[in-house]
Amino acid sequence: MSINKVAASAAEAVADIPDGASLAVGGFGLSGIPKFLIDALLAQGAGNLTIVSNNCGVDGAGLGLLLEARRIDTVIASYIGENKEFGRQFLAGEVTVELTPQGTLAERMRAGGSGIGAFFTPTGVGTLVADGGLPWRYNSDGSVALASPAKEVRTFNGQEMVLEESIVTDYALVRAAVVDTAGNCCFHAAARNFNPPAAMSGRITIVEAEKVVEVGELGPDQIHLPGIFVKRIVALTPEQAADKGIEHRTIRERPAAVSA
Repeated sequence: MSINKVAASAAEAVADIPDGASLAVGGFGLSGIPKFLIDALLAQGAGNLTIVSNNCGVDGAGLGLLLEARRIDTVIASYIGENKEFGRQFLAGEVTVELTPQGTLAERMRAGGSGIGAFFTPTGVGTLVADGGLPWRYNSDGSVALASPAKEVRTFNGQEMVLEESIVTDYALVRAAVVDTAGNCCFHAAARNFNPPAAMSGRITIVEAEKVVEVGELGPDQIHLPGIFVKRIVALTPEQAADKGIEHRTIRERPAAVSA
């Protein structure tokens, strides 16, 4: 009996995401972001969301659209990035931001998907990450409304390490290059980034696929994420698959032009 997890549309795939849900979202800047699932969620209307992602998109794109629509209450991320509205809302006390070291964030999601409750890491020892006091939310007057708690620190083989709890979210939104109908995923180059750990973290993981193939068309070594982690697939059109944003387009003169 064949397995087919392909949904009729992105709207159908995100239709049951409720207000107050937590979501792990893949991508790094605009690379590998589940653009069309985010757009569908924006149209769907769910709010008061907790987002776990490397960053919160950029102004006017990706998760930045949900942020601008005031649909996000809490963000667990590794940096503010170049999203001016994200920085403004954080400093104005409009959103809670739990800043987490980048590698730690990836491992917290991966651990959550692996059934690991917590782990020790040397990253953050001797800083506010371990000692507590990192501002998570501000009051409108700029004072700190909520700060991070201190975490347990233990010594292993002579090295101090801090305890980090894993992350499990209600949903996950990710993007992959090729997905078979059973949900086995292949990612392309740098677009792989946070997508696999985000997918593992979600109880219900939805993947938008640039290309959908039948089971067996992907070789075992091509599969970066097993289909056991994927519940729903949204097949993109060729036009949608080609729609990939660039944060900064930088160019330089060709050597021939310079010498001339």
